[in-house]
Amino acid sequence: MKRKIGQDTGAAAQAGTFETHVGNGGELHQLPGGDGTVLTTQQGVPIADDQNSLRAGERGPTLLDDFHLREKLFHFDHERIPERVVHARGFGVHGTFTLAESLEEFTTAKILTEVGETTPMFVRFSTVAGNKGSFDLARDVRGFAAKFYTKEGNWDIVGNNIPVFFIQDAIKFPDLVHAAKQEPDRGFPQAQTAHDNFWDFISLTPESMHMIMWTMSDRAIPRSFRFMEGFGVHSFRLINADGKGVFVKFHFKPRQGLQSVLWNEAVKINGADPDFHRRDLWDAIDLGSPPEWDFGVQIFDDDFAERFEFDVLDPTKIIPEEQVPVRIIGSFVLDNHVDNFFAETEQVAFCTQNVVPGIGFSNDPLLQGRNFSYLDTQLKRLGGPNFTHIPINAPKGCPIHNFQQDGHMAMRNPKGRVNYEPNSWAANEHNPRADPKSGYRHFGEEVNGPKAQVRSASFADHYSQARQFFISQAPIEQKHIGDALVFELSKCERVDIRERIVGHLRHIDETLATVVAGGLGLPKLPEPAQAAVPTRTDLPPSPALSIVARGPESFAGRKLGIVVSDEAPAKLLKTLVAGVETAGAVYEIIAPKIAGATLDDGSLVEAKQKIDGGPSVLYDAVVLMLAPDGAAQLAQDKTAKDFVSDAYAHAKFIGYTEDALPLIDAAGIGEADMDEGLIALTDADSVKRFLQNCAALRLWDREYKVDLDAAGFLAAQPN
Repeated sequence: MKRKIGQDTGAAAQAGTFETHVGNGGELHQLPGGDGTVLTTQQGVPIADDQNSLRAGERGPTLLDDFHLREKLFHFDHERIPERVVHARGFGVHGTFTLAESLEEFTTAKILTEVGETTPMFVRFSTVAGNKGSFDLARDVRGFAAKFYTKEGNWDIVGNNIPVFFIQDAIKFPDLVHAAKQEPDRGFPQAQTAHDNFWDFISLTPESMHMIMWTMSDRAIPRSFRFMEGFGVHSFRLINADGKGVFVKFHFKPRQGLQSVLWNEAVKINGADPDFHRRDLWDAIDLGSPPEWDFGVQIFDDDFAERFEFDVLDPTKIIPEEQVPVRIIGSFVLDNHVDNFFAETEQVAFCTQNVVPGIGFSNDPLLQGRNFSYLDTQLKRLGGPNFTHIPINAPKGCPIHNFQQDGHMAMRNPKGRVNYEPNSWAANEHNPRADPKSGYRHFGEEVNGPKAQVRSASFADHYSQARQFFISQAPIEQKHIGDALVFELSKCERVDIRERIVGHLRHIDETLATVVAGGLGLPKLPEPAQAAVPTRTDLPPSPALSIVARGPESFAGRKLGIVVSDEAPAKLLKTLVAGVETAGAVYEIIAPKIAGATLDDGSLVEAKQKIDGGPSVLYDAVVLMLAPDGAAQLAQDKTAKDFVSDAYAHAKFIGYTEDALPLIDAAGIGEADMDEGLIALTDADSVKRFLQNCAALRLWDREYKVDLDAAGFLAAQPN
């Protein structure tokens, strides 16, 4: 029988209940029950624990004895070919890292000790969930992976634009990604998490709630790759000449500041230009304004790790910058395009295990699993073990000497007779040996404890840092988190999933839970979820976590859209263009016809965009520089009216000539709606004032007036 559009699919009836136990770390273990199906390996062996990998002691390293972990990751790594399973849609660019301050006290790594040295590097930005052909501005984590071609070998920081992750143990990575990607029976939705499977998984994985606060925030819809932070996520080790170690977290800080877009804006950008982020970075480099980042570290010792409120091995936790400041030790610039997208961006292989002498690993169980998984996945994606022979993956700053040979696509093999060691053949460049002095040494950490599939109780606090992140946001950012949660959960068919998430939110912020429940139309607040440990309410706000609080206060690197018509004032346009260039920004001319417009002095200004193809969502601020006839014509055009109304709704600054007022009025912006974000342009002084205001990027107060959800948000705020 055919199902009618809109007919109930029976999703609620498909909901199941399982006996559930809570583990030491607060993770949930669902049991099959009397007649339930038992989870097995591919060999049919029943599995006792699918939440934790095997390790030596609760906080010890992951053990390769864990055949279930290895099989699960091995199978997951080989699910796709040739596209990456995750981070499929990416964009790569070359650059250079320069060290400004030595860390010789903590590490022997030359890249972190030789001040003034420059190191070539390659960075690949990416989304996580979408396929290679998806759009740029999905609500998603952004990969920020950097490969440094050092004198001592390649060093990879396989980072993200968010400093935490959804899960605490790598054994759950296949489940997370399966839940986030297209549902397997229907092949959609693409590049989005607004569906039942994802939120079902999250609702049963409370360790994810800190990450959910980040992904529902504006961090997940960045304005540009250029305006994102990067994080190494995990705690790593630095190891000095005496073999002593400290912990370290790696940070990339954009010099042009942080910036994101609104969700409504992102949806429209994806329609107007699915390659928005790619094009933005390409254009910035072409225009001679390559982006730069400061390279920073948080360094802390074992004593701090013992005293810290949370476990430094837990990848769902941060160390607030107010407790351990980020120490800026260098910078990098990304200023060179690839020669060929496939050869470099698609074939580049990042592996967390790629470190150089003086840099090591912690026992973070997610990092331990990534060290295995990221190497393994290259075998399937790039055809075999010789992916390091591909130029983009080959070391550039040091020679390569070993006895590894043959295999698919081998580009180099040992030369001469000998391909093993020890041997008694003559010593030469083709007969290398291990060197205890310069070779890589692992950190000599003492490890003890029983083999066990168990999570440390120190991982059990799932809500305190989620709360800290939320209270660190500006009110408008908190509103956006609530909006995002309502939108995503409204796409879930099952009410019980929505209710479970709201139950988790009650441990983070009662007002947020109330706003989301109200936005979903739940008849009452669900009971709080079972918490392994109570939420700490003594953690102070961290200003470093807010985008708005750390705004760039500059329009440099941003783009102004200027709508012009025939007979528009040439002198004023020239003044505006000069001001934009002085501010370090760029502009595009938008006109009714792509040929451009003839100004009032008879000169022709060429257009970059036709009004139909250059919506205001593509710009950080807009100007309407129109003559009376042009304004009257555009006031009849729906696209032109959308250009103005969208700019207003997205809280952007709008400059205008007096003759443009009929278009503004036609766009539904009446006299009562004219606020300080709409600035009349009449002379050089008004142009200067407009561009100064644009440095704020948005007039956020306007959003409360134009968004229906704002009323519910404001009503729920405590007095």
